[in-house]
Amino acid sequence: MSTATRTRDELTEQAANAAIEQACRILHLPTIRTGYETATQSALRHQASYKTYLADLLAGECDEREARRKIRAVKAACFPRLKRLTEFDFTANPAIAPAVVHTLAGGEWIRQGRPLCLIGDSGTGKSHLLIGLGISAAENGHRVRYTTAAALANELAEAADDRQLTRTIARYSRIDLLCLDELGYLRLDRRGAELLFQVITDREEKSSIAIASNSTFSEWAATFTDPRLCAAIVDRVTFNATIIETGTTSYRLTTTRKTTTPKTKS
Repeated sequence: MSTATRTRDELTEQAANAAIEQACRILHLPTIRTGYETATQSALRHQASYKTYLADLLAGECDEREARRKIRAVKAACFPRLKRLTEFDFTANPAIAPAVVHTLAGGEWIRQGRPLCLIGDSGTGKSHLLIGLGISAAENGHRVRYTTAAALANELAEAADDRQLTRTIARYSRIDLLCLDELGYLRLDRRGAELLFQVITDREEKSSIAIASNSTFSEWAATFTDPRLCAAIVDRVTFNATIIETGTTSYRLTTTRKTTTPKTKS
């Protein structure tokens, strides 16, 4: 190959690279833009067809885009920490049936707008399951939001004071799954309880709500001090609901006792 021909080929290669770079920026294909050169060399080594090469490039872009979507969805849900179902130790709490949890992870109950109640003492895995199921739902394309009962009541009260209550409730109504944690930990005043009731009622039989509580339903009267309001809330969150009782034995306390080395007598 002459020097002139080699120079012309190099210029053609540079022009092709520049065109690919520009097209990827215009079409918003960052994965192809950063990886097409490596993919090209791999295709040449394996003598891949043009279609196979193109399919591999597009598959990589789709996979990366889906990964970014999942990250954004989980971040938008506002989980306080990441707790995945794959990290849950079912052997530590035999009261929780793995098959039930894995079925819930499929998300059919969310598509049907059904509630989920996780009831048990502190340290029994309620929040882990709540967050884990929420993460699975977000990654599977559902709009998810996590909050505590007290935080939601405060948010609604502030919205009401700012004359934004209707807009705030409407925003929550667009969420496919509302994960409501720590119900029963703090007593809500009548106004907070009534505002929370509005959100629950607005979602009834339309959108799912998952609740984690350290109190049995009969003890919710300590949180919702109005007996009628309490009964109405229990009725709504238990109708067609999946109820998982996580028991009374604290996993954290048990783990601490196992890992603590007993002192030997001198």
